[in-house]
Amino acid sequence: MAKYWQSWLSKRFQFRKQKQLTQRDVLVFIYQQGYLYLVLILITFIAGVNYANNLILGFCFLISAVLCISFYLTFKQLHGLTIEIVSDEVGQVGQDLQLHFYFHQGITQSRYLYLKAGEQLHKVLINQNKQHFTIPFYAAQRGKFEFPVIQIYSLYPFGLVRAWSYLYHQHSSWIAPKAEHSAVENKHAQQQFEPDLDEFRELRNYQVGESLHAVSWKQVARGQGLYTKIFEQYQNQDRQLEIHYGHMPSQSHEEKLQLMMGLVEQCEQQQLAYSLHLPHSQLDRGAGNEQLHQAKLLLAQA
Repeated sequence: MAKYWQSWLSKRFQFRKQKQLTQRDVLVFIYQQGYLYLVLILITFIAGVNYANNLILGFCFLISAVLCISFYLTFKQLHGLTIEIVSDEVGQVGQDLQLHFYFHQGITQSRYLYLKAGEQLHKVLINQNKQHFTIPFYAAQRGKFEFPVIQIYSLYPFGLVRAWSYLYHQHSSWIAPKAEHSAVENKHAQQQFEPDLDEFRELRNYQVGESLHAVSWKQVARGQGLYTKIFEQYQNQDRQLEIHYGHMPSQSHEEKLQLMMGLVEQCEQQQLAYSLHLPHSQLDRGAGNEQLHQAKLLLAQA
């Protein structure tokens, strides 16, 4: 029965990228304290009839009208609201993924809403024509991350009635591994990152505190004094690092991916071009934000 109910809900409240909530999408019913309010209405009605007291009956009709108005006002909190959902394509273990909500309304009005996503519950006040709100999700493990179904509801104005709807979206993200660093790989990477210092530029007077390794001992031997050798840092534009899955110093698949992620981050920090070689895919040489994005995606899907 539960499976059938969930199947019906997913078809009824199917959500793609953007949706405007219509009368068909909004459910309305009495909420928790609303049942006590119904008991109050019943008591005042019975008392007014038994004692033929018009004042009590008038009060009964008044609070009944408040309940009826609550149904309309609560329904209007959701009706006509346009919702767009966008998710991060790639995240990383140990960091937050963002699910972005973009709310649009034709006429500016205050909407007091709740967004429920899994165990999270967020209050949202919408008082502009266009408004943005994000819900963070912690990425605990590598692989594909499925965002939970979103429930949006309102209890405004008195909390007697609840209007709600479901957003059965299809959004998901890929989670890249956490970056790890191996002593062996760090030594190899350091050698790759070290700049060439073969281009001699000039001699200058030695200053106290400078390394003796840079002293020009030829000038000292000739009795010309202490001089420091200055080198022109040679930047080789063809430097690159090839990151191979099979070269990682580990037997564990997950650890290999973590070590590769660590090398990728080092390359990005040093602005060094790199390529990835995985068992079933590879990434051509490159650097920059787009290269990092593609590297994370491949490592997440490996």
